[in-house]
Amino acid sequence: MAVASSSLIYDYEYDVFLSFRGEDTRYGFTGNLYNALRDNGIHTFIDDDQLQKGDEITSALEKAIEHSRIFIIVLSLNYASSSFCLNELTYILHCTKRKSLLVLPLFYNIDPSDLRHHRGSFGEALTNHENNFKAKKEGLEHNMDKLHKWKMALHQAASLSGYHFKQGSLPNLACPTRPQREIRDGYEYEFIKKIVKLVSSKINRAPLHVADYTVGLESRVLEVKLLLNVGSDDCVHMVGIHGIGGIGKTTLAVEVYNSIADHFEGLCFLENVRENSNKHGLQHLQSILLSEMVGEKNINLASVRQGISMIQHRLRQKKVLLIVDDVDKHEQLQAIVGEPNWFGPGSRVIITTRDKQLLACHQVKTNYEVEKLNKSDALQLLSWKAFKTDKVDTSYVNVMNRVVTYASGLPLALEVIGSNLFGKTVGEWESAINQYEKIPNNQIFKILKKSFDALEEQEKSVFLDIACCFKGFRLKEVEDILCAHYGDCMKYHIRVLVEKSLIKQNWYGAVTLHDLIEDMGKEIVRQKSPKEPGKRSRLWSPDDIIQVLEDDSGTGKIEIICLDFSLLDKEEIVEWNRKAFKKMKNLKTLIIKNGHFSKGPKHLPNSLRVLEWLKYPSKGLPTDFCSKKLSICKLPKSCFGSLELADLSKARLTQIPDVSGLPNLENISFRNSDNLATIHDSIGFLGKLKILNAFGCKKLRSFPPLKLESLEKLELSYCSSLESFPEILGKMENITELVLEASAIKNFPVSFQNLTGLQELLLRHCGVLTLPSSIVMMPKLVQIIAWEWKGWLFPKQVEGEEKVRSMMSSNVNCLRLSGCNLSDDFFSIGLSWFANVKELDLSRNNFKVLPECISDCQFLLELNLDYCYCLQEIRGIPPSIELFSARECKSLTSSGRSTLVNQKLHEVGNTLFRFSGARFPEWFDHQSRGSSNSFWFRHKFPAICLCIAIGPTHYEYFKIVGPTLTINGIECLPDDEDFDYFWMEPDHTHLFDLQKMHLRDNLDKYVVENEWNHVEITYHPTIGERQKVVEIPVFTETGIYVYKQRSSMVDIQFTDPYKRRRLDDDSGS
Repeated sequence: MAVASSSLIYDYEYDVFLSFRGEDTRYGFTGNLYNALRDNGIHTFIDDDQLQKGDEITSALEKAIEHSRIFIIVLSLNYASSSFCLNELTYILHCTKRKSLLVLPLFYNIDPSDLRHHRGSFGEALTNHENNFKAKKEGLEHNMDKLHKWKMALHQAASLSGYHFKQGSLPNLACPTRPQREIRDGYEYEFIKKIVKLVSSKINRAPLHVADYTVGLESRVLEVKLLLNVGSDDCVHMVGIHGIGGIGKTTLAVEVYNSIADHFEGLCFLENVRENSNKHGLQHLQSILLSEMVGEKNINLASVRQGISMIQHRLRQKKVLLIVDDVDKHEQLQAIVGEPNWFGPGSRVIITTRDKQLLACHQVKTNYEVEKLNKSDALQLLSWKAFKTDKVDTSYVNVMNRVVTYASGLPLALEVIGSNLFGKTVGEWESAINQYEKIPNNQIFKILKKSFDALEEQEKSVFLDIACCFKGFRLKEVEDILCAHYGDCMKYHIRVLVEKSLIKQNWYGAVTLHDLIEDMGKEIVRQKSPKEPGKRSRLWSPDDIIQVLEDDSGTGKIEIICLDFSLLDKEEIVEWNRKAFKKMKNLKTLIIKNGHFSKGPKHLPNSLRVLEWLKYPSKGLPTDFCSKKLSICKLPKSCFGSLELADLSKARLTQIPDVSGLPNLENISFRNSDNLATIHDSIGFLGKLKILNAFGCKKLRSFPPLKLESLEKLELSYCSSLESFPEILGKMENITELVLEASAIKNFPVSFQNLTGLQELLLRHCGVLTLPSSIVMMPKLVQIIAWEWKGWLFPKQVEGEEKVRSMMSSNVNCLRLSGCNLSDDFFSIGLSWFANVKELDLSRNNFKVLPECISDCQFLLELNLDYCYCLQEIRGIPPSIELFSARECKSLTSSGRSTLVNQKLHEVGNTLFRFSGARFPEWFDHQSRGSSNSFWFRHKFPAICLCIAIGPTHYEYFKIVGPTLTINGIECLPDDEDFDYFWMEPDHTHLFDLQKMHLRDNLDKYVVENEWNHVEITYHPTIGERQKVVEIPVFTETGIYVYKQRSSMVDIQFTDPYKRRRLDDDSGS
């Protein structure tokens, strides 16, 4: 929802809410404080006796709390004796935590430590409440839970910074991390004056203007406030907010600033640091900072060094909130927020920047990336800017959707375009968006271009290459192309562009960038020659490229041509000037995809580094082409050897010609050349070749010998007629990966062992293939993946090979043999070759017994036996096993399951076992029926193992999700980057160390000292393809085991300790 105001906050009915114990202070201190606040124009809520009805707070009081800005809690001697006060305090703290509002405790004639540790009158009051609850007996469990919340609320209030007053002493700011000072001869009226002055300074502060219309901001503000952890005063927190220009970083920072400013003694929002430091220098910014924080005008600084020294000296004891907006250089941060210890405990610093690397360089570890608006929020913002309402004439819907698509969620673009089109007709909207799609709006362009202007020259060039030509390309492909242009330094340039929020890598590894950032880059190139495409450095538009090729209007300024006919509505045959490349003497990259050219080129420039041409329309390369700089040559589905112009779809590549004249080739790909039958031997001797890809060459029967010292990857997958692997002539130390998928190769030559750098061997969907025994002598081979084989033949001694000792084992630590028709013979014949394996996948195979010899794999950590439907017996378990999975192994016997729940396997911890059948271990400390369990602990969170045994069900798509961990009512969320939840099938058992769950926070963070802490462990039944949480009567048994080596049972209870205490009291009486 759009909010038409300057801020999401400041919609308060009361400036101050007073919470107090009436009989202690109503007619004394609190009454005088209320009058002083009211006399100073501070709108203050004070309850009357009519609002207090019994122990529970009324809805009217709740409403007053929810509409108050600052809360003053007068904690007096008998405050805790009132259950009404305790309920009120609990509700206040709940509301203020959600909104990050200021709570100011006043410790009136009490010691804050008594409150924190529940001693003195507070301890006595809590004990009386507990005794009263026990005496009533009715609703005991609910009341004991309420008592626990009261204790936590008192502990939390005592931990807040507030004022401490004792009769006859001066007031003192109370902070749990600092010792209290007792200064005599203080007066109560002076104490009240200080409180009123503090409150006045808070409410007199006008909020900074945020935006005319705030859309999609509330959730973002909440996320940043969680990162800031405003309630903690133990240290200084710095948080970085980063993202592309115009995405809303400053707007978000201002709103966060407004919402938490009341918590701080000093405030400063340093806006436009990039611009102001360039205009006025860093000393000017330091002077503004000091003036705002200490309240002195005209602070003159002789140097930046003096400014640093003064900031450290004047602010090191002050709790401040500082926003440093739009930073683009590290020296700006060094001059303004050099170290956290420049500011007092509890201070918060927010830095906004387009450059994520600046935050890393300044060791700002907590960061928030501002994402673009979703479509709904974007439409709302556009509606408010263009129509000043969210009620829009339906005739504008289509054109508004076009604007939203064009803006791609960038608030800046939506605001600028919306303002420009205010009061315009639908036709005028259509005309404007047509123009924007051709040439970007100048106001948007200038703001986005600031990021480009801050780049170094070569970084600018790399950015323009990507923005104009390589958006959507895989990152590895972009790196290879740009390496041919700039050398290895391009990786650094790409990283800089990522850090400055100009480009990104999406979830499937492609390079991407915001549409308007892309347009900005293209416009920079277009402006160099607005009317003559042939004089631009980069060409990407099919219309411009075809014009240049037809008119022969290219020049030496063209460096990259990237032609993708898929961008056009239909593919067409290009009638072009075959000499068009003659004038392009500096052309480095030529990429042509998805197009038909009527004829091949008569000339290609020798400046080419990258040549990629789908369906290359000629029998060979031009005779005068001899580029010694060519690094990448990809000619898939090309016409070497055979060309039929009448029907290009029948054009076919039958042979690869002599390429010895191209010694600098680094990448050769002839993917999917269906009719390729022969390859010239010269390909096997290209000394700089790194990647050789013959994927899908179905008629290729033989491959030439290879002596490729630089080769890193060889791809021979789907070569269904290739039965022999090529001979390897000499050591090849750089090849790290060999992929053979759906291959017909039946054996490897003895020379296979010359692939000394091989690390990964991928053999998927192959036929019957015999591995050489020399595989155990390949020092770097660590991973073999062989999925879905028709047959598996293990290494055997071949005549002429070096004799391999029977005791020798390979260095392979990851072996995946899923669906390879393995029988029981595998363990006696093949496993000895891989005794050093750490990860072993034998899923979807046919063996019946996991034999004792598996225990010889002393380093094995993960063993996967999923979907081994014939598996019956488990006779051995590797000693170091951590993860064992045997899902859907429905033939597993009872004795097999007993082996898996043996206590010795799990006693040390760090295990995760899951297997078919519901078998609960008898040695667990606690177990219960149902999908939840709980326990109580004190001091440190214990080291525990969890188990859930789930019975069978007839429901489809049924799974149980969990566990959800809740401590003292607070849910502990998993770290999404490392771990989600376990998805558990029916008729299975899951047994795991809780530390296998990677939680977002340290569990001890939620622990209340010197109290029993309640933990709930819940598992959620779900059903359906969308996994909807449901209530289904499925047998489940859950349990908890405590690792005795790491935790003491004295500090753990499986029944409510408060209820147990009541029973003990009853038996004693």
